[in-house]
Amino acid sequence: MTGMVGGPAELCAVVLAAGEGTRLRPLTERVPKALCPVGNVPLLDRALARLAGLGLAGPARVAVNACYLGDQVVAHVGDRAHLSVEPGDPLGTAGGVANLRDWIDGRPVLVGNADAYLADPAAPPGPDVAALLDGWDGHTVRLLGQPAADPAAPGTFSGHCFTGFSLLPWRFVRDLRVVQSDLVHAVWRPAESVGALEVVAYPGTFYDTGTPADYLAANLHAAAGGTLVDPSASVTGRCVESVVGAGARVHGDVERAVVWPGATVHEGERLRDAIRAGDNLTVPVTCPPPSASTGRKTSSMGDDADERRNVP
Repeated sequence: MTGMVGGPAELCAVVLAAGEGTRLRPLTERVPKALCPVGNVPLLDRALARLAGLGLAGPARVAVNACYLGDQVVAHVGDRAHLSVEPGDPLGTAGGVANLRDWIDGRPVLVGNADAYLADPAAPPGPDVAALLDGWDGHTVRLLGQPAADPAAPGTFSGHCFTGFSLLPWRFVRDLRVVQSDLVHAVWRPAESVGALEVVAYPGTFYDTGTPADYLAANLHAAAGGTLVDPSASVTGRCVESVVGAGARVHGDVERAVVWPGATVHEGERLRDAIRAGDNLTVPVTCPPPSASTGRKTSSMGDDADERRNVP
């Protein structure tokens, strides 16, 4: 196996985008979490761009699974990747990979969670996670991670929190069953128990964007402590440390907020530490994050309930 950016020629990738994003409701009643914008870019597009930065692009090398509001994911992806639409409820992270077994077809697979926000000031998307491939022997499971505040906490791996990407050899994929199941219990923990799991450190910032607080924090980080406004938005009010989407209208006072594409903040209205969608849907953040310009957040996503439900 080569560690060069671009990866081994037979490597393929799967982006998990089938989950419901229940903790982000009511935002995810409108769009699947994978299409929620961070820094005015849908999370799924960020994942696909990171894979492209590794030389992985197109339906022969990249697959995306879809289920909840899957028609939106299918339309958004188009012909950029192979699509795996799961009927009924999401199959989970392991079941979703198993459902793609014929497409994977003996190749090692890089699996990424669509909702993982990663940012490394020292490297662009793709090269920032290339260490996951460097020197890989093709036999072990690798996880991208960051040191945990409590190395012994549940959900950690070798004292690290999972940060959204794992590298799986075919031998751990071929026997997965197409049933609701998660990678934690179907692959990662079994590999760990036989000494076949490695953690590769990610040096940048990570948010799993699964809660309103983390979703807001990721957006503020993408804005680099300033204000990020789409050129098609109309802003006549005060706008501080916020992200404003395409076609949005901000006529009131906005601070540390995310205004979704097409949304409105009315004159005389004050929006702070919140997400606005449409004309009047507001999701407040009761425990706002610290200043995002230097923020660095990790999560023990590996064992949590969202991972088991394939909220990626």
